[in-house]
Amino acid sequence: MDIILMLIPAALMFSVVALLVFRWSVKSDQYDDMEGESYRILMDNEDMIPGRDSTNKAEEPEKTSSSEASAEKPKDL
Repeated sequence: MDIILMLIPAALMFSVVALLVFRWSVKSDQYDDMEGESYRILMDNEDMIPGRDSTNKAEEPEKTSSSEASAEKPKDL
């Protein structure tokens, strides 16, 4: 009988902790993209994954400012 007095509060505390962890995961948007992970394992190319930004910043050419562009052009004599 004494064990019941210990198990009931322990079970209640465990349920409250589980509820708090679940609420935290919902608030931190852990369940927003339910299909992205399942597609990611099947796709070889990351550009095909839904919801992903397909632009790769490493492939974009660097933009030069107007003063640098004018310095590179030969001046007319």
